[in-house]
Amino acid sequence: MLNHGTPIKALFLDIGGVLLTNGWDTQARRDAAVKFGLDFEEMNSRHRVIFDAYESGKASLDEYLNLLVFYEKRSFAREDFKEFMTSVSHPYPDMIKLISDIKHKYKLRTIAVNNEGRELNEYRVKQFHLKGFIDVFSSSCTVRMRKPDKEFFQIALDLAQVKPNETLYIDDRLVFIQAADVLGINGLHHTDIETTRQKLAGYGLEQKHLTEHRIL
Repeated sequence: MLNHGTPIKALFLDIGGVLLTNGWDTQARRDAAVKFGLDFEEMNSRHRVIFDAYESGKASLDEYLNLLVFYEKRSFAREDFKEFMTSVSHPYPDMIKLISDIKHKYKLRTIAVNNEGRELNEYRVKQFHLKGFIDVFSSSCTVRMRKPDKEFFQIALDLAQVKPNETLYIDDRLVFIQAADVLGINGLHHTDIETTRQKLAGYGLEQKHLTEHRIL
């Protein structure tokens, strides 16, 4: 949705695919199946049935894993599997810097709007110091609903105390941006950092020039 010149006061930020790698996606599950000698198709079939409850905060990680993997005796420890789940998360440092620079330069409110289970979300927030530039975490595990539920985005607007046209939502999945557009929220489809930097500039949000970072 076009902003029509209204100043942006808040950024809604997806995490996986924008600021960090995805936390527990299909490739991660496939790699886990190989590492731990599991049947990927069976595991993935179970995942599709049970993962919504975990992401929406209605099941713990242990409860999810009980049904995903540990419904029968395994030759490996639960903690080893959990450690693998967290090990697949990595940051996109340039994107984190871009968003942090924009946030602080323009004094924007920043709200995380991501689908993620509680334990993985808490690990990623702490491990990658996301509280350093994100003010509020309106994650699926805390609001107990998932994108693309329209109410999910309305809660984020209420938490940010901004109007839809004062908000810019950055996500790598176009379908979620289209869902938020129903409420009049501006969307930025993230595909790569340079394109996102240019689109931010189109909203009047420009990153500091390199000369501003030099120590004189």
